[in-house]
Amino acid sequence: MSLPILWSFRRCPYAMRARLAIASAGIACELREIVLRDKPAAFLQASPKGTVPVVVDGTLVIEESRDIMLWALEQSDPEGWLDMPAEGAALIDIADGPFKTALDRTKYAVRYPDVSVMDERAKAAAFLTDLEARLIDTSFLFGDSPRLADMAILPFVRQFA
Repeated sequence: MSLPILWSFRRCPYAMRARLAIASAGIACELREIVLRDKPAAFLQASPKGTVPVVVDGTLVIEESRDIMLWALEQSDPEGWLDMPAEGAALIDIADGPFKTALDRTKYAVRYPDVSVMDERAKAAAFLTDLEARLIDTSFLFGDSPRLADMAILPFVRQFA
């Protein structure tokens, strides 16, 4: 039986969080690192949209990082990442939406000449301030151990830093 294939790019925050969940779940897979400016034909055949991460497990193709995280953790969740309040999903939504938008407009400001970098940085900082406030009394967002929200958000905080 062949291993699932994970198409990835080392520095991509979406791919990072997929790899974190796969590692936590203890799922063996074939890691195929790609260069985004030179995408292999096999990768594009599996996922014509051409973005990482992508998991191919037999006929199953998963093209979104959050779905990959859930796929892995639903198979095995030894650290209890899925034991998280609904508020955790809302935080991931903010990280994936407004925070990621502000992050991109800050980091890649030259691509957004009509946008105020300082305004976008302030938007991102407001989200980080909220996360920091949640961490005053606990090591992780929802207690003393990591949950899905912690690990789904972590790569984007790293990228913003």
